[in-house]
This record gives sequence, C-alpha cells and structure tokens, in this order.
Amino acid sequence: MCRSIKTLRPPAMPEEATDDDIRAAALQYVRKVSGFRAPAAHNREVFERAVDEIAEATRELLAGLEVRGAAARKPA
Repeated sequence: MCRSIKTLRPPAMPEEATDDDIRAAALQYVRKVSGFRAPAAHNREVFERAVDEIAEATRELLAGLEVRGAAARKPA
C-alpha cells in the first residue's frame, strides 16, 4: 500500500482527522490506484470526483469506527 497514506484514527492520530488530512489520504489513494500524480485535462473531472467520493467514504468510516479502549485513553 502507499506509504504516504497515514492512519487517521486514534490512537495513531490522537486528535481528530481534519478535512485536509482526509482529502490528502484520498488524493494519495487515487494517485496510487490510477498511476497518475496529476491527471490530464481530459481525466481531471473523474479524478477529482474519485478523490471527493473516497474522502466522503473515509469520513463515514472514521465516524463509524469504534476503537475499543479509546475512551479510557482520552483525557477528561
């Protein structure tokens, strides 16, 4: 897998993942899968749509994950 994509869930990332963090991970994923660092003009729309959709799926995933023991590690 792409080593540039960092883990966004606690405890690997103690603070909440920002929209910038999520978008960066989605962009790295699309770049890896497509094989393009930057799309040609005729592929830009589909490339950006993929980044947006993966970022949204990532937000949903992070919101739905239950990390056991995370509550015990959070400061009160």
